[in-house]
Amino acid sequence: MTTVATPRVGAEAYPDQELDLDLRWWATANYLTAAQIYLLADPLLREPLRPGNVKPRLLGHWGTSPGLTMVYTLLNRLIRRTRQETLLVAGPGHGGPAVLAGAYLDGTYSEVHPEVSTDLAGLTRLVRQFSTPGGVSSHAGVHIPGSIHEGGELGYALLHAAGAAFDDPGLLVACVVGDGEAETGPLAASWRLPAFLNPRRDGAVLPILHVNGYKISGPTVLGRSSDADVCAYLHGQGWDPVVVAGDEARAVFRELDAALSAASARIRALQAEARAGEGPVPLRWPAIVLRTPKGWTGPHTVDGVPVEGTQRSHQVPLSRVREDPDHLAQLERWLRSYRPEDSFDERGRLVAELAALVPDGDLRLSATPRAGGPRFRVRPLPLPDLADHALPVAAPGVLQHETTRPLGEFLRDLLVRTGRADGGGDFRLFSPDETNSNRLGAVFEATDRCSMLPVLPGDESIGPDGRVMEILSEHLCEGWLEGYTLTGRHGLFATYEAFAMVSASMIVQHAKWLQVAATEPGRTSVPSLNVLLTSTTWRNDHNGFSHQGPGLIDTVAPLSPDVARIWFPPDANSTLVVAEECLRSRGRVNLVVVDKQRHLQYLDLDAARTLVSAGAAVWEWAGTEDPDRARTDLPDVVLAAAGDVPTMEVLAAAELLREHVPHLRVRVVDVVDLMGLLPPGEYPAALTPERFRDLFTDTVDVVFAFHGHPRAIHPLLHGRPDTDRFHVRGFTEHGTTTTPFDMVVLNRMSRYDLVLEALRRSRRVPEGGDALARLCREQLRRHREHVVEALEDLPEVRDWTWEAGPR
Repeated sequence: MTTVATPRVGAEAYPDQELDLDLRWWATANYLTAAQIYLLADPLLREPLRPGNVKPRLLGHWGTSPGLTMVYTLLNRLIRRTRQETLLVAGPGHGGPAVLAGAYLDGTYSEVHPEVSTDLAGLTRLVRQFSTPGGVSSHAGVHIPGSIHEGGELGYALLHAAGAAFDDPGLLVACVVGDGEAETGPLAASWRLPAFLNPRRDGAVLPILHVNGYKISGPTVLGRSSDADVCAYLHGQGWDPVVVAGDEARAVFRELDAALSAASARIRALQAEARAGEGPVPLRWPAIVLRTPKGWTGPHTVDGVPVEGTQRSHQVPLSRVREDPDHLAQLERWLRSYRPEDSFDERGRLVAELAALVPDGDLRLSATPRAGGPRFRVRPLPLPDLADHALPVAAPGVLQHETTRPLGEFLRDLLVRTGRADGGGDFRLFSPDETNSNRLGAVFEATDRCSMLPVLPGDESIGPDGRVMEILSEHLCEGWLEGYTLTGRHGLFATYEAFAMVSASMIVQHAKWLQVAATEPGRTSVPSLNVLLTSTTWRNDHNGFSHQGPGLIDTVAPLSPDVARIWFPPDANSTLVVAEECLRSRGRVNLVVVDKQRHLQYLDLDAARTLVSAGAAVWEWAGTEDPDRARTDLPDVVLAAAGDVPTMEVLAAAELLREHVPHLRVRVVDVVDLMGLLPPGEYPAALTPERFRDLFTDTVDVVFAFHGHPRAIHPLLHGRPDTDRFHVRGFTEHGTTTTPFDMVVLNRMSRYDLVLEALRRSRRVPEGGDALARLCREQLRRHREHVVEALEDLPEVRDWTWEAGPR
């Protein structure tokens, strides 16, 4: 560990000459920020500003940017002194031009984007591209090297910072939190981080709560709160905050520099004590509350109305520059106040004395290898052998087993393999207090639940070195995992299906990040975001309607098929194979949907591998087609399933058809990779036309039992032959606290409903079909009476197994 001197404070710690240079850097960064928002050409104002050199559409956000550029400037100073490896997470939603200005001045942006060179031509391109068609977005997005956080959807900055710090003991994550974003639920919950951040094995997170007082159209809560109240709140969450405030740049720079130095020294002391087996528990980590004016150094008033220090500086302080000569003149005075001629030479290159303020190499904030850049490295997971965890399935549909329990044993062994002596590693499990409930409890044989809080007698599997992250917040679990994977580690977020919707928009934003990152130069593919949905719609026996909702499937299905995967393993062994595929993958969002309860098991490990590799397969043993049929022979009807409960109902329906109408040719198809239904060209693993025909034919009606909402299927099938022949049954928002079979009856996906639909859709009316239809309707009537009277399902349903022999 690098030795750090006692932090210097006061004027002696910050000589005037060094301060003057840092203020020039800050002015340069502020100039480039404003220039990106406004200028179309002549980026250094070598000529008088003309309307034609201003963009026709002014898009961007100025208000938060001066605070971000100041933090960037002083972090550079801290890094030069301490050589601390540092990652910057810029939380304020629209601080993109400020962070991009820093990355350009660092030189990293031009290394990754050589067309934006470090000269006049590059400066012209830099300002022209911002928030323009074919250019770059206004957020600190994927296009900015060093960024793992876009900020377009507020609330996740501190989550991403925490995920980045977990298991990276040499890293400092400086996280700027805007006072507007601090009003969101995820950010409010994020302050509980000290209860989970372990100084022995983790890096550190330094929150910098930037209170500039206003959001887009009015004051913020924290902006109107006293320093005492803000600090009391943070102190109650486990932080040791200090306040830096003011509007005089030299004074604020000195105070913030001293605060950063003191925080850095305190963090290293805490870590050194912990790594020596000493130190207080629980800890109080440093935090900084920074109060500066919104829109600082920008126009003070516009048209006689105050702008600086108000919500009016949030976006574009001068909005009519092309039309209003007064606005144009005021913009020119504002931009020239930063003296760009003192920052860049005749060729448009940053002058030597300012270039010398950039940290070395990978120590640059925008060059950190932690953030997916060219020197980013992902260590492959040492995955256990699936054969050690697979269930022995001698015959399909007879053995009953809790489907996710073998997965828990697999993850247990993975945690053992990825563990380190200090408790860290490359893999963590994230779950909102539901690990045991979701039948993954075997992981506690290898590790604990992570907690830096006191452990009391009677507590089970709780300790500071635990790598199971349990907290009753889907936001925190999802966001921590995002930050963890974006910095090169692997994980799984396991949650109840219905409540995963809490984090749905987070998953959407992450998928968009991965989609853009795949096309961005200099970005290395990161481990996938793996989400396990269990305790599912069909088997929330004791919770009822509030816990019955497969909506996340509908959210993920429309996302980029290059990124999104939705998996429906029908049993335990296929779940293991899917988990292996997901944990090996890169740059994806994998949604795995499988229930935790006892279910019939169908496939041995080899058959499960075959199914998952193919994405979908005909289960010859379940249908009534002649196995020696010619390729051109068609079934009379196809029964298809995606999901564990739908698979069981389809098999039970197939058995009824086999028994009562044995001459009806029935094909049974199981779908595990839902996105494979998309036409070729829209999804990398789409079923080819030949494979689709082999499964579903081009003309035969398909009765499709689906785990989720039926409406999710038809958009995927668009472009396939005659999609009107697909008749989908699934969850239609009918539920309550009831029996497993009553749930499928309520949603008309029961085996009896599927048989009735198959008879209606069959290519021919089989002998005995009418009698079978009457039987099915009678069984549905019997069920309605029996379930209310006996409070359990009919014995022939409750105890059903697949026992039909070969035809």
